[in-house]
Amino acid sequence: MVKRPPAIDEKLVEALQMVAPGTVIRQAIDNIVRARTGVLLVFADEQDVKPMISGGIDIDVELQPMILYELAKMDGAILLNRDGTRITHANIQLMPDASIESQETGTRHRTAERVAKQIEALCISISAARDVVSIYLDNIRYIMDEIRSILAKSNQALQTLEKFKARLNQVSTALSALEFEDAVTLYDVLSVLQRTQMVLVIVHELERYIIELGTEGRLVQLQLEELMVDVREDRAAVLADYLPNPTPARLEEARGALGSFQSEELLSLSRLGEVLGYEPVINALEKHVSPRGYRMLRKIPRLSGGIIESLVKRFGRLQLILDASVEELAAVDGVGTARAQDIKEGLIRLRELNLLERYG
Repeated sequence: MVKRPPAIDEKLVEALQMVAPGTVIRQAIDNIVRARTGVLLVFADEQDVKPMISGGIDIDVELQPMILYELAKMDGAILLNRDGTRITHANIQLMPDASIESQETGTRHRTAERVAKQIEALCISISAARDVVSIYLDNIRYIMDEIRSILAKSNQALQTLEKFKARLNQVSTALSALEFEDAVTLYDVLSVLQRTQMVLVIVHELERYIIELGTEGRLVQLQLEELMVDVREDRAAVLADYLPNPTPARLEEARGALGSFQSEELLSLSRLGEVLGYEPVINALEKHVSPRGYRMLRKIPRLSGGIIESLVKRFGRLQLILDASVEELAAVDGVGTARAQDIKEGLIRLRELNLLERYG
């Protein structure tokens, strides 16, 4: 069972994007790491950090990788503005509040942690001895991995995602075939949601890797986009089909609840059933449920969300839409005879395709 990675803070996302490969700051960091000089970089407004500055050199120049690299050869910290576009001070000694708790033992890292907590600034500490780049932001401490290590993890995650996506495709195809036969049980619906969430857990981890990879993550991004076509949209359609009361607020609540599930909760189909609004005592294998038709109708080309909503509102269930004549479909607002014929033929093709895939 795949574990859910810890949620990544939005501020940390912005910080990782600032130092991702392809950025000016990352070029400077890589030069400093290779030179083993070490440095403390503070990204903050001057008025916020000024009370804790002692000594140093006043500078106001545009950030250039080689300038930052040369300034790092001095012992003191370097101050940049919050968006990292200008260097404002170099070779400064920082004296944050000593009463602020810190788990670090090294002077540079301890100072970085306390400054980050005291003024809510981004601090990057590069160790001279160990080539370790540490990011401090508020109460967050994040150790940056080498690009090769992140790429290896990304490739492993992609391979796992492919396997989980293949299994999701299997249960989704089975659900589609059962929908056309009006033989869906709650178990079939929950299996699709369970597999979808397992896929999204891996996606969440891959998205974090892509942020850290910057320009080096373009191929990983393309592969992820290819694997994730329509996954989130299908989940939304499943919820719209099977939630007892699919109001917009209820749909959003269900999506949020599913997104917060931990790995142990995903193993429990009864817990997933509760998210949909079913009692935990219900036997999912015996509970018959009928789709409204959102999921199947969205598979028909050139069918807008408004028309799908009108069809579901008029007929209520997919089975009734399947049994409706072309004339009955055409009578729905916004459909018309030509589109009604397309809907009828599209549903017939989908039924034949899904039954063929399921039963060969």
